[in-house]
Order: sequence, then C-alpha cells, then structure tokens
Amino acid sequence: MSVQHSPAAKPALLDRLGIPRALIFGFIGLAIFMIGDGVETNILEPFLSSEHGFTVSSVGTLVTIYGVAVAIAAFFAAALSDLWGPRRVMILGATIWICFELVFLAVALTSEQSWLIFLAYGLRGFGYPFFAYGFLVWITATADPKNLGTGVGWFYVAFSAGLPTLGALVATISIQFIDLSFYETLWVSLVLVVIGSLVALLGVKERRGRHPLVSNPEDVKQTLGQGFKLLRTDRRARFVTYIRTINSIPTYAMAVFFPAFFTDSLGWQLSWFLILTTVIYAVNLPFNPFFGRFGDRHGWARTVFWAGSVGGAVTLAMVYFIPFFGVKTGLSDGVVYGITIAAGALFGISLAGFVPLSAIAVSLDPKHPGAAMATYNLGVGGAVAVGPLLVAVLHPLIGATGLIFVMIALYLLSGWMTLQLRGTQPGFDGLPPLDENAEISDLATVKAH
Repeated sequence: MSVQHSPAAKPALLDRLGIPRALIFGFIGLAIFMIGDGVETNILEPFLSSEHGFTVSSVGTLVTIYGVAVAIAAFFAAALSDLWGPRRVMILGATIWICFELVFLAVALTSEQSWLIFLAYGLRGFGYPFFAYGFLVWITATADPKNLGTGVGWFYVAFSAGLPTLGALVATISIQFIDLSFYETLWVSLVLVVIGSLVALLGVKERRGRHPLVSNPEDVKQTLGQGFKLLRTDRRARFVTYIRTINSIPTYAMAVFFPAFFTDSLGWQLSWFLILTTVIYAVNLPFNPFFGRFGDRHGWARTVFWAGSVGGAVTLAMVYFIPFFGVKTGLSDGVVYGITIAAGALFGISLAGFVPLSAIAVSLDPKHPGAAMATYNLGVGGAVAVGPLLVAVLHPLIGATGLIFVMIALYLLSGWMTLQLRGTQPGFDGLPPLDENAEISDLATVKAH
C-alpha cells in the first residue's frame, strides 16, 4: 500500500513577493501618507516665489531648515522605535505632521509672516520621518532575514509611490485639470496624510511593533546612544550615512532649482517638470523590490556600486544635459522632452540600485536593528537638508550646470565608499551563509567568523 504525500502548500502571493503579510496595511497607509507629503515637493518653490516673494535661494534655505528637522527625526526614529516600539513612533510622526501643517496653512501663510512660515514648516519636518522610518524599523524587525532586502524594497515602493511620484501627479491633476490653486492643493495634501495615517495605524495588527524592540527599554541613555556609538566606532556606519545622503540629494535639490530651469532656461511648462518627476519615480517603483532581491542574491555592495553609484552618475547627467543641449541646438521641444523623459526613467532605475544599503546597515549591528537603521535614516534625512542647502549656497555662484556636476561627483564618491562595505553580507566575500532558520540577530555570529 503506497502512501501518497500531498503536495506542499503553495506560498501565498505576498510571501512570494517578499512582503510581510502582517504589515500590508502599513504599506498601503504609508503610500497614501507619502502621496500627501509629496504633493508640495515640486510646487513649493513656484508657490512661494509667485505668491509670497521668495527667491530660489530663500526657498532652498527654508527647505534646508525643514531638512535639518527631517535628519534629526530620521535618526531618532529608529532609536525611539527600539525604545517605544515602531507603532508609537508612527503615531508621534502623524500627530506632528498634521498639527504643524495646520499651523503652516491656516496661520503662517495667511499672516504673511516669513518667520512663522519658516518656524511652522521647519517643525513639521519632524513628522514624516517618525511615521515612515518607524515603519521601516517595523519591517526590519519582522521580515524574513533571507528576504530582508526585498522587504525593504517594498517599503521604498510605498514610500516613493507617494514622495514624489503620485504626489507630483496629484499636484498636476489638482492644478492643471481641477484648476485648484497652489494653496488649495496644499489642503489636499493634508487630507491625504490624515487618511494614510488612519489606514496604517488602525489596519496593522502585528504585535511586535507595539512594544519595545530591545530587552532594556528602561535604559534610555544606552538605547538612544547606540546609534551614536555605532557612528563613532564603525567607519562603515558613517559610510552608510554618507552614501544614503548622496543617493537622495538630487531628489531634494532638483525640486528646488529644476522648476526654474524648466520654465526660465528651457522655456517649458512647469507641468512638464511635474510629469518628468512622476515618470522618474513611477519607473523607480518596481525596481526597488527588484534590486532588493537582486542584492540578496548577487551582493548588496556590488548592486549599490554598479546600479546605484555608477548608474546614478551617468543617468543624472543625461537628465540635465539632454534638454540643456537639445534646446540650444534648436531641436523640437517635443522631441527633446521625449528623450528627457526616457533619461528620467533610467535615472529612476538607478535610484533603486541603492536599496540594498539598508540591509548593509542592519548587518552592522543586528542585535540593535533600530540603532543600526538610525545611521541609514540619518542619511535619508541628511539629503533633505543637504540637497536644498547646495542649491541655496551654490546656485547663485555656479548655477544649475555647476550643481549637476557637483552631484555627479558625489555619486562617484559614493561608489568608492560602497567598495569599502564589502564583507557585510552572509554568503559573500568569504562570509559563511545563513542557514534556513537563521534570524536577523544571527548575523552577529556570522560576522564573528
């Protein structure tokens, strides 16, 4: 009598995609939240310039102040997630964003007081990093270690779907087709942030993220200081911060000076820039999980170097110089813009090449995932400050072309730093691989071999 064995159950779709099932409403809520946050990204400069007398440089200064707040919050989001649990940090972020956006819209902009605009907008910068990067720590704490890069890749699908991909598209539809003003469109962003917050915070039932992620949450000083200790003692952690900053510098710098480049230098419509932004980050979306999975299988550092650093330098140059020279040589605007869109798509792909960097960050201190991610998150927030700061300082001196050369050089520098991060991934560069049942914390054992 033969014994028939039933075939193994086929993994669910989310499992096959590498998405933690327990967090699916978090991904959806994050996407909606970041759409709301991203609505303003490419309309803030023309809005403040046309209706409040700001210059390109002064908008750059405003966004730099905002970016400093983002950098601080991004760094502490991870450590506070260790200390309080990611969900509580997300609640704090949503509350800060909503409250200070109300002050910004209802009080600061209507009073025409520049100092109040700077204060309200700057303080709001603490909001989205607590929400978004608290959720990122939640992912790193619950994802299957073998698919950690993939899980983080899906985080960036949700994140980038909003900021700035669909955020820019919502702004385009609101202004171009519904005929809302810049100011009215900013109220739309607030509504979307409220909806996204509710979806994520009410929809996710996973228990681990509701509690501290470390065994000694009562030791506040040690928990908050672990990220600083890692930055101080491990050069690779500092490189993670620098590389992650460079990765997103063009995103925040271009949002400040590209609208003027499109409208004043090229004579194109602002909506063309919004469409370009949408294309860049829409194409970026599917390549985030792709490069996360690619890095898991072929090497985190190798992927970041070739797809991220080298690819970013080449494609960023294409996005700027194709329209720059195309218009000067008298080619049809439609033809030049079409080629620029194609170059933007390639640039979006290259941005996804940096996704495995987050897995590298966790591998540096796997017993303190929040502290390890703090070094990575500091780089994310740093870009929000450094990108506009470069514009505020350098745009009056070297113009748009000089800024592009600076950013290309930074991408090449990030490539050199990426080469110093080899040896952090199990199964690569002489490190033994993790077995099937290994946990994230087991990376510490692997590193000791």
